[in-house]
Amino acid sequence: MYRFYHQSFKVFGIQQLTLSIRDALRDLLPGVPLNAQFERIVADGTGKTFTMEMNARWDAETRPLLEAFFHASYFLDMTIKYGERLDEPPSPLPSGWAAVLYLYNIR
Repeated sequence: MYRFYHQSFKVFGIQQLTLSIRDALRDLLPGVPLNAQFERIVADGTGKTFTMEMNARWDAETRPLLEAFFHASYFLDMTIKYGERLDEPPSPLPSGWAAVLYLYNIR
């Protein structure tokens, strides 16, 4: 039981980092809403509180948290990567940059 309780702090603690990344992405283009599907993924993967009963449904309970973090982390990585490299829109678009444009509903 200790193992699952200890792991819960790691997995459930990732929610705040996910929200911080989401907020940083929002702050890059104030007033421009982020992609609705991304927002749903983040909403489904945050705001959760661990209970011991979740151990019986560990994968189902933690998968949304990890999915939200990995989505947010990917978009942050792509924003940094292409934000440092691109001075103008390239042709063809790299897939990572196309994903960032999709996040901001620009493409």
